[in-house]
Amino acid sequence: MGRSRKTAEREGFSVSCLSDNDLDAIHFATLEILQQTGVRVESDEARDIFEESGAFIDRETKLVRIPPRLVEEAVHTAPSSVLLAGRNAAYDVTIKSRKTHFTNFGEALMVLDPATEEWRHSTKQDVADITLVCDALSEVDVVWRPCDAKDTPSEVSSIHEMEVMLANTSKHIVHGPGSGDLMRKDIQMGALVAGGMAALKERPLFSSVVCPSSPLTLGKNCCDVIIESARTGVPCIVLSMTLAGATSPVTLPGTLIDHNAEVLSGIVLSQSASKGAPVVYGSSTTIFDLKTATTPVGAPELAMISAAVGKLSDYYLLPTVVAGG
Repeated sequence: MGRSRKTAEREGFSVSCLSDNDLDAIHFATLEILQQTGVRVESDEARDIFEESGAFIDRETKLVRIPPRLVEEAVHTAPSSVLLAGRNAAYDVTIKSRKTHFTNFGEALMVLDPATEEWRHSTKQDVADITLVCDALSEVDVVWRPCDAKDTPSEVSSIHEMEVMLANTSKHIVHGPGSGDLMRKDIQMGALVAGGMAALKERPLFSSVVCPSSPLTLGKNCCDVIIESARTGVPCIVLSMTLAGATSPVTLPGTLIDHNAEVLSGIVLSQSASKGAPVVYGSSTTIFDLKTATTPVGAPELAMISAAVGKLSDYYLLPTVVAGG
């Protein structure tokens, strides 16, 4: 029934949006989906890791069915708190239950030019400038990749982004490298700044972030980043972005179950690759507006889902990152 739930010390504001019975119902429904429906896993290496851990693999359909035992074990071995170290130790953040920190909302593809006041594609210089602003803002505890360096070749834009982020903040960085190869480049750069691989593992200066492909799919690049992160001790945020009414059921409970299954499958992969690897339960799940065919991040439902995800992460005693409107 999930990790044994202890009474967590209350720190700061909290919202009680799900009862214990609600949490149990979501958990058991999630276990049923993972065991009976399964998750499509598009990485040969990841399927091998799942199989070695005791999951059931269909090589033809690439479906992985995960027994409840593996989910329980992964939740137990994943740490309840994760250090997000800054290059300056004064900016260290430890994420854990009931303790709140803030980051900028990142991943933009366009920016409003401060000089011309016109919309345009974001650039490497924008990544550097916004990172520097976030470094100066006391309200920002961790710097998330703010935007895409679209003026660099797409195959290596991730490397350019990490370069300027490391150069423009002493705070912890969250960066989605996009593939296992690019993750290895991030690790190499992080190790150079930290003073070696051992130093990076002890004080990880950055975290990776991956998104399952809803519904219920772990893409190859997603798997590769999870595996590389786990083996090197870099925290990995497994962040579902499922959309109620589009890639998940239109009901919020149904969406929470789908979301939970996606994130937990990534956490099982992380812990199967390296037990005790730092991993974070993440959410940027919202609704799909059926009238306008848009994904309103500012919708009230996003706040409701994020609050529910916070309760789920408490249920599992896992650190969490959620989107804000």
